[in-house]
Amino acid sequence: MERIIILGCGGAGKSTLARAMGERTGIPVVHLDKIWWRDNWQHISREEFDATVQAEVQKPRWIIDGNYSRTIPKRLEACDTAIYLDFPRRQCLAGIFKRFLTNRGKTRPDMSPNCPEQIDWEFFQWVWNFNRDNRPELLELLKKAEHVRVIILKNRRQVAAFLNTLR
Repeated sequence: MERIIILGCGGAGKSTLARAMGERTGIPVVHLDKIWWRDNWQHISREEFDATVQAEVQKPRWIIDGNYSRTIPKRLEACDTAIYLDFPRRQCLAGIFKRFLTNRGKTRPDMSPNCPEQIDWEFFQWVWNFNRDNRPELLELLKKAEHVRVIILKNRRQVAAFLNTLR
């Protein structure tokens, strides 16, 4: 495992897992939210984002967390391992609310400066509908990525057990 992508619904813990894996393995971590969002929730252009992601995947070692579905095929081509946090809706909703309460008024380390934690209706709906709207396509992409070791984790207990297997 040298080039790893972590996918899953908001609130599943993609960034938390990426940080923990980075600490255990020494592999550099790239948070796609930190690339996409700039100061005060302003985002960069798609072209700049795609170019930055392309530059990251050309590096020899990385852990990249985040979905940004249009870039998943390129990241899957470049990775050797894909981890999919395939959590039930209720766990993800609990995750976003816990994250909001824990980081209220603060910016998480996996975000750009001055992007304080927030939950808006659009994000809530995306989390609510993620398994219906995104899960089938993600599973199909993972199935087609024959050169990639795919790890599907279904809950936080499985995530903890997986982390315990790392150096």
